This record gives sequence, structure tokens and C-alpha cells, in this order.
Amino acid sequence: MATHNILIINGPNLDQLGSREPEIYGHMTLTDIETMCHAAAAKQDLTVNFMQSNAEDGIIAAIHTARNDGTEAIIINAAAFTHTSVAIRDAIQMFSGIRIEVHLSNVFAREPFRHHSYLSDIVNGVICGFGADSYRLAIEAVGHKLHTKA
Repeated sequence: MATHNILIINGPNLDQLGSREPEIYGHMTLTDIETMCHAAAAKQDLTVNFMQSNAEDGIIAAIHTARNDGTEAIIINAAAFTHTSVAIRDAIQMFSGIRIEVHLSNVFAREPFRHHSYLSDIVNGVICGFGADSYRLAIEAVGHKLHTKA
């Protein structure tokens, strides 16, 4: 039975994965990624709550809830909000657990406006450029940190 709860947050347009620019984001749908995340989490003794919102307020509300419901880690792909949202930054900064930022693409190999993140300097780590495996790698990192208290 899983003993650690993590929240995986997905930002705007990620509900369009599979058909949205597959040359950049791959062919997996968000449902495929969610299934992969549950399997990877089970191997790490983690329980995943997975959500997606195209709106800042939905993401912020999920982070606020995570502060009080026993969630020990947040993995966040804030998508375009990564580069624009001080509000999501403020919410993430209030979360006292493990915080990992993920991106499917290598944002540093893309347009210059994608090179700046409002989250990178307040999270434990950033994983980008590995496609859907970015999520799996983040789950493994969370499991390692929780199990070793590193």
C-alpha cells in the first residue's frame, strides 16, 4: 500500500497532448502519461493525484489544497504559465513539501521567451527535454527524496 501522496499538476493545453505538435511534445496523450505516472509511482510506494487545468485558478486551488491534505510532493508542468505566472509561483512557494518542475520539451532549445521560468529557482529540481519520461524521472526523484530523506 502506497504511503506517500504526490500531486502531479498539468497546465494549459496539456489536455491536447497526442495531437498538439507531436514533433515537439510526442504522441502520448495526457491520459497515457497519467497511466505511466501511476505505474511509476506504485514502484516508488507513492500515490499519485493527477490533475490538469487550462486556468490559473484551478492550478492555484490544487496547490492550496495540497498544502493541507497530506500531499508530500508536487510535480508541476505549468506549461505556458511557467513563463508568465507569478501567482502560481507564489502558491508553489507556500507548499513546504518537495517541488519538482517538469517539461516535456527542452525549453532551453526553444524560443527565448521559454527560457525564463518563474518556478525554477524555488523548486527542488527541474527535469525537461525527456518527453513523457520527464514525469517518470520526477517521480523517481520524489521517491528517492522521500525514502532517503535526502
